[in-house]
Amino acid sequence: MAVTANALRILFFGTPEFAVPTLEALLRSRHRVVGVVTQPDRPRGRGQKRIDAPVKAHALAAGLPLLQPERMKDPAFVSALTALDANLAVVAAYGRILTDGILAVTPLGFINVHASLLPRYRGAAPVHRAILAGERETGVTIMRVVRELDAGAMLATIHRPISPDETSVDVEHELARLGAGLLVSTVDAMSEGPVLETPQDEAASTYARRLIKEDGVVDWTQPAAVIHNQIRGLHPWPHAFSFLNGRRLILLRSTVVIGLAGAPGTVIEADGDRLTIAAGSSGIAVMEIQAEGKRPMTPREFMAGHHITPGDVFTN
Repeated sequence: MAVTANALRILFFGTPEFAVPTLEALLRSRHRVVGVVTQPDRPRGRGQKRIDAPVKAHALAAGLPLLQPERMKDPAFVSALTALDANLAVVAAYGRILTDGILAVTPLGFINVHASLLPRYRGAAPVHRAILAGERETGVTIMRVVRELDAGAMLATIHRPISPDETSVDVEHELARLGAGLLVSTVDAMSEGPVLETPQDEAASTYARRLIKEDGVVDWTQPAAVIHNQIRGLHPWPHAFSFLNGRRLILLRSTVVIGLAGAPGTVIEADGDRLTIAAGSSGIAVMEIQAEGKRPMTPREFMAGHHITPGDVFTN
């Protein structure tokens, strides 16, 4: 079909909360979302109940055609996509590899909202890995989708600083908002004609591998800054954690205490609002902590019900 200068027909691929602002921004734009593709329903949470993922819930509320394919190569799925007669497809944290057959269903191809400044942090956990690495800046890249993971040409970028105590939740929430605006402006430009596409520098690429629970184990011999980045980088999952007197404790928020000395993992202060632990260099002031199965607490709340004294040792 002919592409008009005023509006494009768009397929949207996405699943988690990060993708919702982009879908909402497209719905507010002059373009038309003609269908939404999201992952199949899966058990979620402690009760393993099947709850609609965020994108699915928003798509249903907006009355949009919804597809949840089990297999990307299902001919019926590819036929259903083709029948929607879209000009362009937008991907935001969909979470599955797209086949050549799917990538060919729209004349303007597929573009992706990626939460890093490519070519750094390609992969599944770009925000978390950037914070774990102590990066001071991140951003969003709108990129062309190709078969190789996050390797397509870049159409637009936006930068955003990372504050020293921000968690992955904080940063990802803001990047979702920034990415939504950047995506719509990119789609606007594409509706007017070709846009500049800049190839990525392969030599500068890094890979942000998927998080696993074992990433959360705190090694107290590491410098305090590394542990602090681990605590904030792994929030909200899998969380940094350590053991005290045989109990697994989740560390949710922290700050670095310069100059603190002691054997790594040793509690230096445990009084009132102060719970400080020695690291390989300097120390960690725990600002929020959680016992398994309990709610997050301040140190004062936690120590009112859990006996902690200086000299106790956190272990991994």
